[in-house]
Amino acid sequence: MKNSPNTKVWIYQNSNPICEEHINEIKKILTKFTSNWQAHGQTLTAGFEIKYNLFIILWVDEDFVQKSGCSIDSSVKIMKEIELLFGLNLFNRFNMAWLQYGVLYTADKDNFAQLVIDKTINADTIVFNNMVQNAFEYTHNWQIPFSQSWHNQVFSFV
Repeated sequence: MKNSPNTKVWIYQNSNPICEEHINEIKKILTKFTSNWQAHGQTLTAGFEIKYNLFIILWVDEDFVQKSGCSIDSSVKIMKEIELLFGLNLFNRFNMAWLQYGVLYTADKDNFAQLVIDKTINADTIVFNNMVQNAFEYTHNWQIPFSQSWHNQVFSFV
């Protein structure tokens, strides 16, 4: 992935790590999808990554061909098919993930809020900002301290 503001990024997070067997099948599906992904009949320069067996990152380099509404719809469709096929939960934006002492954790919004209240999650805890929009933001703002994230604004009672 080119580290450019012109490389659009979408991050899908499951609620729990995905097993290796499913990861391998998802890679096959997404390899086929991204190599044939088109906008208005033109093949997109696109790809994907799977990180921590939890995040599926799709990307399109718009320096060559611009994404379109139909191409975005097709990506959502394939992600919903993957979600259904493997029993995943990729569209809940309130699945939270963070790192503590090198260990990846996940929780729903309510449990995450309680961990913030209990100070288990603090200003320095690394959280995942799945709201990044492009490759530059992904590289620089995806894994950031809680104090610098949108999480801090939503859970501002800390």
